[in-house]
Amino acid sequence: MTGALAAADDLVAATRGWRTEPAADPKAEALALAVTANLPVLLWGEPGIGKSATLQQLAEGLGLPLETVIASVHEPSDFAGLPIVGDSPATDGVPMAPPDWAVRLARTGSGLFFFDELSSAPPAVQAALLRVVLERRVGSLALPPSVRIVAAANPPTSAADGWHLAPPLANRFVHLHWTHDPRTVARGLAGTWPAVTVPAVRPGRTATALARARGAIAGFLTARPGLTHHLPADAEARGGAWPSPRTWEMVLRLLTVHHAAGTDTQALALAVIGAVGDGAGLEFVTYLENLDLPDPERVLADPDAFRLPERGDRQLAFLTAVISAVQAKVDRSRWEAGWVVLGKAVEAGVPDVAARAAMDLAALRDTSWPVPPGIHAFADVLRLSGRLPG
Repeated sequence: MTGALAAADDLVAATRGWRTEPAADPKAEALALAVTANLPVLLWGEPGIGKSATLQQLAEGLGLPLETVIASVHEPSDFAGLPIVGDSPATDGVPMAPPDWAVRLARTGSGLFFFDELSSAPPAVQAALLRVVLERRVGSLALPPSVRIVAAANPPTSAADGWHLAPPLANRFVHLHWTHDPRTVARGLAGTWPAVTVPAVRPGRTATALARARGAIAGFLTARPGLTHHLPADAEARGGAWPSPRTWEMVLRLLTVHHAAGTDTQALALAVIGAVGDGAGLEFVTYLENLDLPDPERVLADPDAFRLPERGDRQLAFLTAVISAVQAKVDRSRWEAGWVVLGKAVEAGVPDVAARAAMDLAALRDTSWPVPPGIHAFADVLRLSGRLPG
């Protein structure tokens, strides 16, 4: 009997073996982009369509251990910690002991924390998870910053005892809708599944990636201030992606990693929409497609050679990107080049667009550097702001 079962076990193990091949899968690339940016991700999809399997492959591609917790079968104390009373609670307090999976992640120093069936977790458990997702704390234990968090949920209509997510928890995730492709499933069961491509940040691009991202978001939200924060009216929409200062900060990180790693634009679009919702996300993605800003580092290297964009939102986006680039690496030549760039705005008759950038640039001045001629056009606003005394 034992031999027969052993042979059966070997046969069953063979059915689980497969290989992978490179293939374009925007939703998997969006997941990899968000995880690389160290943003909490929530995968929405019907049961049994491969969310967990994709995450296992991603963990292997990143070389990270995977810890899986079924949120729906846990109590709030499993995430908030269990009180352990010591010898002197009045003096030392009562520490909240973390569960074993959190201890393993802390001991390893990095990892992928996956909690499943989030929409089946009752509101009290969701409230306890807020601190895990936002502050990376489980009881009294702080998870290492490099630990990535991914969750999965079934729509409330198909989840056992499903709940809508509370808005404070939903607003902390990049929401990705997970679907299956019958052709991919057929090829996978034949032995070959698509590989999850992990973005690789290119050192040569990091200098301008953050500056470009800051400029794009600043320009967009200045042009569309109503999209900075919008809490949906109905409960189902509040349990998904919607714009807030927190989720726009997520977009900043997504866009920075996208520029630095050269990821697919369709994957970026899915991730951005997953952070701020369909309306704001689609509008921002369209804005990016038409932005086409000059490279701020090239402009700082030769500030006399560039032309200021004509559109007001593009002007603000570009000037913000230039000042962010100077902030990333401050020296006298780059600081003076920044004033030459701002002088172009004065020549173009839009000094008001450059006023905020002028205040930020003035704050970077080393007291030993002489005042450049271009600063005089902003003398009044700098004096009023306290950046230019006297």
